[in-house]
Amino acid sequence: MNAHPLLIGAADGHPVAITPRMANRHGLIAGATGTGKTITLQVLAQSFSDLGVPVFVPDIKGDFSGIAAPGVMNDRVRERAGQVGLDDLEMHGAPTVFWDVFGEQGHPLRLTIADLGPTLLSRLMNLNETQSGLMQLVFRVADDNGWLLLDLKDLRAMVNWVGEQRQALSRTYGNIAPASLGAIQRSLLTLESQGAEQFFGEPAVTLEDFLQTDAQGRGVVNILHAERLYRASPLVYSTLLLWLLSELFEQLPEVGDADKPRFVLFFDEAHLLFKDAPKSLTDRIEQVVRLIRSKGVGVYFVTQNPLDLPEPVLGQLGNRIQHALRAFTPRDQKAVRAAAQTFRAKPGLDTEAMIMELSTGSALVSVLDERGQPTPVELTLIRPPASRMGPLNEAERRALIQASPLAGVYDAPVDRESAYEILQRQAETALSEPTATVSTQQAARSRRSGGGGASRRGDSVLAATAKSTARAVGTQIGRQIVRGLLGSLTGKRR
Repeated sequence: MNAHPLLIGAADGHPVAITPRMANRHGLIAGATGTGKTITLQVLAQSFSDLGVPVFVPDIKGDFSGIAAPGVMNDRVRERAGQVGLDDLEMHGAPTVFWDVFGEQGHPLRLTIADLGPTLLSRLMNLNETQSGLMQLVFRVADDNGWLLLDLKDLRAMVNWVGEQRQALSRTYGNIAPASLGAIQRSLLTLESQGAEQFFGEPAVTLEDFLQTDAQGRGVVNILHAERLYRASPLVYSTLLLWLLSELFEQLPEVGDADKPRFVLFFDEAHLLFKDAPKSLTDRIEQVVRLIRSKGVGVYFVTQNPLDLPEPVLGQLGNRIQHALRAFTPRDQKAVRAAAQTFRAKPGLDTEAMIMELSTGSALVSVLDERGQPTPVELTLIRPPASRMGPLNEAERRALIQASPLAGVYDAPVDRESAYEILQRQAETALSEPTATVSTQQAARSRRSGGGGASRRGDSVLAATAKSTARAVGTQIGRQIVRGLLGSLTGKRR
């Protein structure tokens, strides 16, 4: 390992590196397409891995898998290595685990509906504020009854049941608008058409799966193969990353100012996290980003335009790597000015002009020094990675997947009893038992004659059963269910 474990490159003959103790102060990798962002991302991901820090990296273009294999030392690489002071660069790959929501290019990555929670699920389904409130109600009813929401059929059954029982439930949980229920049901159909059924279910991944190191103490690079996912459902892609951010925040203990991060999360195409997001969710994301560094987590946003990020988030990114931007439109020119103004000025360097003149493989860089203050911006040559630049072939990828310690763990889906099965069984019981029909007829006569009892209150047999279950089970289970800032479970209930 070189003297600067998080070496980015060199400027005027001296190294430019992120201080490991400041790496959890987050960062930004920005620049237009084709300016070298992917190589910079690869350099940082492998440097964190060599330092013993596991990372999570989305691979949208399908060209990041080469980090798992040693690079090739050729004349061009040797020349750049010498320019940045890496004369003894040793080529090696990083320990890598591949993930894929569709299970094609990596281990299947699934979450349960309960894990995701109503806030992120509403974001995924593009629900408005009223519909999101109703989704919160659906989760609350399920939690109070102890009914697990694991996959889409559980959620669909739960939404349908709430619609059928809305009059009885309204007295406890508030008004339930049929129009909002209809909107949720239509959004569920849209999710299913986008292949989201493969995203939800069991066995579901756990945070511990991403926090691994290998026998040599190197952090595992978790690569989400997202080429198909990003095209088919960008909202599923961004929601998955938000869930991981939420899990890290809710599950990891406070560590204060550690010597290095415990985990680093990269957000590629970071604009998707905030695009059309309601202000309430954006505010929560900003809060999590601000607080999560005390958990030892570094968050690095990768995007073309710094203006893609809200100002409160942008202001928290202490380590900045700016590749070239093009200024063809007034908005582009505004982005260049904004990017230039975020750097601490260096005498003699026209930052705004330089951003438009940068060549591929060079960047303007400012990092936090030992005191946590940003260094003056430097025109930096980016170092070459020690791993392969370019993707693995199919045979290489398949061999790594089969040799992974997680091989076979998530391959076969599991469908245990949950809300769908419970509600289906209750409905079948209500239809098959003659006493249920008699009771319903007696209830109707009782209401007409002014009689009392539970039937007078308008409770159907199914609603009464549900309320009984809520009293017996909800008081024991429901109160144990706690959700965090982004709505995910703070304590897993399997």
